[in-house]
Amino acid sequence: MKELTPREIMHELDRYIIGQEEAKRAVAVALRNRYRRSQLDEEIRNEISPKNILMIGPTGVGKTEIARRLAKLVRAPFVKVEATKFTEVGYVGRDVESIIRDLMENAIRMVRDEFSKQVESRAMVLAEDRLISLLVNPPKKSSGNPFEFLMGTKKEPEVPQEEREKLAVRREDILQQLRSGQLEEREIEVEVEDSLPELEVGGNSINIGDMMGGMVPKKTKIRRVKVKEARKILLEEESSKLIDEDQVREEAIRRSEQQGIVFIDEIDKVAGRSGGGHGPDVSREGVQRDILPIVEGSTVNTKYGAVRTDFILFIAAGAFHVAKVTDLIPELQGRFPVHVTLKSLTQDDFKAILTQPENALTRQYEALLSVDKVFLSFEDSAIDAIAHAAYVLNETKEDIGARRLHAVFEKLLEDISFNAGGDEMPNVYLNINGDYVLEHLGKDEVTMDMKRFIL
Repeated sequence: MKELTPREIMHELDRYIIGQEEAKRAVAVALRNRYRRSQLDEEIRNEISPKNILMIGPTGVGKTEIARRLAKLVRAPFVKVEATKFTEVGYVGRDVESIIRDLMENAIRMVRDEFSKQVESRAMVLAEDRLISLLVNPPKKSSGNPFEFLMGTKKEPEVPQEEREKLAVRREDILQQLRSGQLEEREIEVEVEDSLPELEVGGNSINIGDMMGGMVPKKTKIRRVKVKEARKILLEEESSKLIDEDQVREEAIRRSEQQGIVFIDEIDKVAGRSGGGHGPDVSREGVQRDILPIVEGSTVNTKYGAVRTDFILFIAAGAFHVAKVTDLIPELQGRFPVHVTLKSLTQDDFKAILTQPENALTRQYEALLSVDKVFLSFEDSAIDAIAHAAYVLNETKEDIGARRLHAVFEKLLEDISFNAGGDEMPNVYLNINGDYVLEHLGKDEVTMDMKRFIL
């Protein structure tokens, strides 16, 4: 885990997320507390559990983005789930333990990628050697009695010394051509492992080969591919041979338990409605009761081993328009002690979103259309007009937060996007100002209609 201070974490989050200082401070402190805990003696470390966070705010204001960027910042295993996809045990739907299984899959993938990079140089040499062998001496189809190979009675004929010397010279020539890139488009046949089908049992995928205890021989198939593609296939195979899967599994379990972040969205949708007078809602409260042991701390069995959830950081989020936080069952409320409220976006926020982040929409659309030789530039007046239009539309229609900007941009650049492209397309330089925005969005879209608020 990177040793970032809360201030440094805030600074990194500010690069992508505008405003929402309270929420960013809360997650920054929670992340730093993880590092502080990791430096303590084991006796006291096991007594300190993370303080889970509940984010309250409308859609599109940055709840999911904060959690996702936080996990990416420290390369922690991360999974985002929708609370509405789960149902009480005994009903049709996903069971809540699949959250931890998904987290574990992400951790395995992350650790395996890191281990692959560590052995990449060695794997590259081995893959290159196999590639040369395939180019110099393509594999021939086996002939004769297959039982002779199986019983080990048939041996490969010995290659004469003169032939071996010719092969060595030939290999050296092929190596030089390979490294100079002359053979990239040449086609060769590569034998690859054909994975056996997997069965879904109780939320776990089980490989048929694993079920048979490895008694089933590995099935292979021949693929005819270009050299550049064969290099990737062989590199992946050699990397997997060099990686200790037991070590990958142990490290992934450790990271999931100690650094994992689970983001549960739409938590308000499984809260019972207060004042409904219809009695308890079985399915909603059932989901909450099933989520509770995962958040409190339990052991979940996965195909990679048992995973404890005691020290996983859980971040829940919801709009809470209809239901209130107090509609959640008290035990679940108690497991999310830190509550932060995210505010609706103002016109100034929209303007900042369009100019400050590294992945601002203006830069995204400039890059997209430059592919088709359309080079956009946005004046300050255009940024002001787009921000005002998004704010007005959110106020007069449904408030969908920053996602409103996507709708505004698509309408604004619809004609340009449709007409751009083609080999005969000349370079087009388009400067977008406030008048252009008003003309293409229409004045009705960017002027607040006060009649909507008069009874």
